[in-house]
Amino acid sequence: SNASMLEDYHCDPAWIAAYAGSIREHGTQHGRGEHLLMSFHGLPQRLVDAGDPYATQCSASAQAIASVLDLDDTQWTMAFQSRFGRERWLQPSTSDALDALAERGVRSVDAVCPGFATDCLETLEEVAIMLAEQFHARGGTLRYVPCLNASAAHVDALAQLVQREVAAW
Repeated sequence: SNASMLEDYHCDPAWIAAYAGSIREHGTQHGRGEHLLMSFHGLPQRLVDAGDPYATQCSASAQAIASVLDLDDTQWTMAFQSRFGRERWLQPSTSDALDALAERGVRSVDAVCPGFATDCLETLEEVAIMLAEQFHARGGTLRYVPCLNASAAHVDALAQLVQREVAAW
């Protein structure tokens, strides 16, 4: 079979540039928050302990995006959303991270969900609405930065990935 699969692209330069550009553009249009929160979908800790590379890939993506944005370690936080059930999930949870930012006196947060290609219930309902309300109750404002969705930069980044993969055949 000539089938090929692109396993991941969590540190692809065009994809990282697309996310950083989207965050910059959102800041230009809506003002920039004091802090950037990058929230990824959660995963049970046992899967990572068994060798799943997901948490390391999320961290690499977040570090790369922060680097392109010239953010130092005090200006951004990575967390995990959508946990459920009783077992331990990746930490910190996005909810706990927002509480910690409020405790530190941070009053405006830009939240982005780089692990999602498009907006969905878990980005819009959970982060843009529920967690924004939670942070507002603590005296802060959370501005949600939309996923890349069908933006030209996202489509271009994906096209580059496909072209590179096909060229390798």
